[in-house]
Amino acid sequence: MVTDKPGYEHLIQFLTEHLALFTEANTSQPDAKSIGELLEERIAEQIITLCTQHTELEVNHRSMIIREVDGIMYDFQEVLSSVLEQPATPAQAELLNEVALLIKNLFDSAVADLLD
Repeated sequence: MVTDKPGYEHLIQFLTEHLALFTEANTSQPDAKSIGELLEERIAEQIITLCTQHTELEVNHRSMIIREVDGIMYDFQEVLSSVLEQPATPAQAELLNEVALLIKNLFDSAVADLLD
């Protein structure tokens, strides 16, 4: 649906191009959420928005989306494995939010193709 498309490859490339952001000295607030928590929350928020916007999705379509999101989370957790437990800096949180929005855009396109 999404993970086998060129757009997903570009998204992974985008993340890897910005990995230096995750290796810089951590300047986060002491009570900041971890990178892993933020990643999960932001992607979950976007997928909930996606499903809310596309009420015509059937149960099997939603199941496909959830399976794809599981695969995406696995890939991203692999890429960021060494920093998942670190508190996120504002710049890292902004990047994770951008990545989540890009994931939603990929799914929006896939859903549009699916429902045509």
